[in-house]
Amino acid sequence: MVDFKAISSEAFPTNFLWGGATAANQLEGAWRKDGKGPSIADALPGGKQRLTFASSKDFNGQIDEKRYQYPNHRGIEHYQRFKEDIKLFAEMGFKCYRFSIAWSRIFPQGDEIEPNEAGLKFYDQLIDECLKYQIEPVITISHYELPLNLVKNYGGWKNRQLITFYERFAKVVLQRYKQKVRYWMTFNEINSAFHFPIMSQGLMPSNGSNDYTNIFQAWHNQFVASALAVKFGHQVNLNLQIGCMILYATSYAVDANPKNQWANLKQIQDFNFFCTDVQVRGEYPASTARIFHDYQVDSQRLKITEQDLQLLKKYPVDYIGFSYYMSSVTDVTHQDTVKSAGNLIGGVSNQFLQTSDWGWQIDPTGLRIALNELYGRYQKPLFIVENGLGAFDKLTTDHKIHDNYRIDYLKKHIHAMAKAVADGVNLMGYTPWGCIDLVSASTGQMSKRYGFIYVDLDDNGKGSLQRIPKDSFYWYQKVIESNGKGV
Repeated sequence: MVDFKAISSEAFPTNFLWGGATAANQLEGAWRKDGKGPSIADALPGGKQRLTFASSKDFNGQIDEKRYQYPNHRGIEHYQRFKEDIKLFAEMGFKCYRFSIAWSRIFPQGDEIEPNEAGLKFYDQLIDECLKYQIEPVITISHYELPLNLVKNYGGWKNRQLITFYERFAKVVLQRYKQKVRYWMTFNEINSAFHFPIMSQGLMPSNGSNDYTNIFQAWHNQFVASALAVKFGHQVNLNLQIGCMILYATSYAVDANPKNQWANLKQIQDFNFFCTDVQVRGEYPASTARIFHDYQVDSQRLKITEQDLQLLKKYPVDYIGFSYYMSSVTDVTHQDTVKSAGNLIGGVSNQFLQTSDWGWQIDPTGLRIALNELYGRYQKPLFIVENGLGAFDKLTTDHKIHDNYRIDYLKKHIHAMAKAVADGVNLMGYTPWGCIDLVSASTGQMSKRYGFIYVDLDDNGKGSLQRIPKDSFYWYQKVIESNGKGV
């Protein structure tokens, strides 16, 4: 009989995975070192308009270093300083560290037959450094780092050939690290292509980013590639846990008007559940026909085979990884509502919420709702692999960073997590985003800081790169040490 008293207590499991998260393209730098090829991230300039530019007809994937600043090229030089960074993570008490393997370090052009051994040796060292401190590596196989050659010469993920290239890449890293890395995710924020297909699918205006038929074809190809990774991963080691990763935004209707309620339900079905349904349930959802109609998808052009569908059904993911930064509000009945900014998404401003320095709405209760919605729908373990506050941090004259605003943000979200666990949600772990300051994916800025560790580098690439623990560093240290009781 189930012990309902046990699952209703507000306590995290004893094996809860506390840690932090990064992505290779945002912190490694060394974009040409040891045989690495260029990725789509390497072609994105710095500045608040980088995604607008990348989604415009002016973007052609060329890397013009004379005209634009490319902060990803340098990152925070983690490639050279990873031992120092991992040691700081260990000092905080990390149980796990989520990072990505840059595809173009392993296959510089993306379509080679043999991998680049120098790139693999870097991740050998990085993984071993984590294990040295008993930190579990959590690896994202593809995190906005598609080799640029696959974007420009193959048209990105709408091309079915990329399934073969991804499978080859995934097999190499899964085989090499099958005894060292237990937790994997196949694609980062796969559903983000609803708004910016350039990031996750490599679709530019010149190769079809304005055509939702291409976007849905690209998704299907990624779904198949993900299932193949799950299949191979379980073949090489049955203990491997391979998850999907989505961008989740709890969504509210602005009022009780049925038109807004229906629009909000569609928003949830489309953005939060479509990609997740396919990867977790192994089949396309009942809403697919309606979604294809709404987005004017030409289903006759889609290349989806019966063999594909069988593969999806047979090899769903083991857990759901997701990012949560904010909630959104849906309003289709008022034309004069104030809009809000967000993590690749927008929406209507919520009068009940405060906002971050970048206008993102802060909603800890929305995280509790998200956890309950996801677990109630799928009944699979959940892993919050991104959450955090991008803010301006001020370095004092005595080299301190007093970021109580970040502590307050994280504290409220961890409280919401504890309540969700008490609700009965199976939550595996928590890795706040940008545990060390890194280059922002959406703006290319260093001044938009998330980390527990300050990196002395500004938006123009000037600074000593010195690592300095913030007040939140020592606070999070206590949170981990107490398994969430010291919040």
